[in-house]
Formats: sequence, structure tokens, C-alpha cells
Amino acid sequence: MKNKLTKLVVASSFLFAALSGVAQADRLEDIKKSGELRVASFDSNPPFGFVDEKSRQIRGLDVDYAQALADKLGVELKVIPTNPANRVPLLTSNKVDLVLANFTITEERAKQVDFSIPYFASGQQFIAKKGVLSSPEQLSGIRIGVDKGTTNEIVLRENYPDARLVAYDDTPFAFTALRNGNVQAITQDGPKLIGLLANVPDKENYEIPPFSISDDLIGIGIPKGEANLKAFVDETLLELEEEGEAEEIYNAWFGPETNTPLERIFKIGDK
Repeated sequence: MKNKLTKLVVASSFLFAALSGVAQADRLEDIKKSGELRVASFDSNPPFGFVDEKSRQIRGLDVDYAQALADKLGVELKVIPTNPANRVPLLTSNKVDLVLANFTITEERAKQVDFSIPYFASGQQFIAKKGVLSSPEQLSGIRIGVDKGTTNEIVLRENYPDARLVAYDDTPFAFTALRNGNVQAITQDGPKLIGLLANVPDKENYEIPPFSISDDLIGIGIPKGEANLKAFVDETLLELEEEGEAEEIYNAWFGPETNTPLERIFKIGDK
């Protein structure tokens, strides 16, 4: 009887230790120990994330922020390509540590992942052939290409129920559909559309009408419940703003000398 009781106590102790280890898991410490920060970023949506033709590496504004976080930790950065629909699954399946991929903060997404404080802000806009679209009132009468699983799709479905939406895996696919006449406009965040249009050979045939139908705050996706990792990310973002590095990153991709000039109207830490 005594031996059975001893075995039961030992087994219970091992179970408690195992459960305690799970409860005390700390992704930030895991990153430090592994020496690598795994970040999901876009690979076909300039200037946030795209494959550089010369280096064949993913570059962009989001990658620069990811590199700054890795540098602060003193670890190597590993960039994993993603598209809009895969951002949450990559994070929840533990295939990446963070998502920096023009990730709009929403209540629905916050049920599955945590977010950093915003590091970027943009509004939902459109690309159309010149003369096709000039006001929001026209959205209900045309076919619009959207990125599958994005807030852009949700906003249109909720606020413009009569719009005819066609969902694509990412913005370049949607733009190809626009070129082919399958849709009359495509939608995404304004800065992302500016970056896309700047790199197409026939950009003079298209325009971004001067109106927006939403204001979106962009944050870094963080695994749910990782308080230490979130605190580190938030503190680092505020430091980057205070030290001027955030502005340098912005100007590298949206400054007046770039192909995508856009005035910076949001700063990290703004309410």
C-alpha cells in the first residue's frame, strides 16, 4: 500500500511540474534561448514586404521593424512569407513568434491573438482605371476585388452590402483581375496601394481616388497571453519613436524621395 501511495505522489509531482512548466512558458525567453526571432511578413505587397530583385530577400517597412526588434534582443531575424489569410494561423500554430504584415487591429482578431500598440495607421482606399471611381457612393454599382480574410473585405460587406465583391489571395492577384477587366476597382490600405501602383509599368492608366472609407490602426500580432513578449514589443516601439528610428524607417519607404511619397501623420504612442 505504501509503495502504491509513493508511486501516486511521485506521479502527481511529475504531472504538477509538467503543468507548471506549461503555465510558466515564456515565448520571449524561448526566443532569446533559440537565438532567432521568427516573423511573418508579406512577400508581395510593397512597401510593407516584398522580395528584392537583387538580394532575393524579403524587404520592406515591416521587415525593418522586425529587424529592429531582433537587434534589440540580440538575435537573428528569420522572415517567413505570408499572405493576409495565413497571418493568424501561422501565429496560433506556433510557426512564427510575431506577425508584422500590415496587420490591422480588430476586436475579432484580438480574440485569437494579442496586438502591440499601433506602429502605423492607414485608411481603406481604392485603385481603379482613371475616371471610373470618384466617390464612395459609386461603390455599390461596381465589382471590387478584395484580399480574402482582411478587414477591407469586412468593412465593404458591412457598410456597402450592395457592392459586388470578388475575393483574391492577395493584392497583386486582385490587381491582375483589375487589369483583365474582371473587376472595376480593388481595395486595400492607402499606403499599400500606393506601393503597388508605383511598381506597375502602366500606372498612368490607374488612379487612387481621393477618399477613404475607414481609418485603420496597424499593430504587431503576438501569441495570445504572452505578456512579457508584448511588453518588450511595446516598449521597443516607443523607444524607436523617441529615438527617431521609427521616422527613419517610415521615410525609407514613404519619404519624399521614394516612389511612394506619403506624409507621416501618425506617430507611435499617439492616442
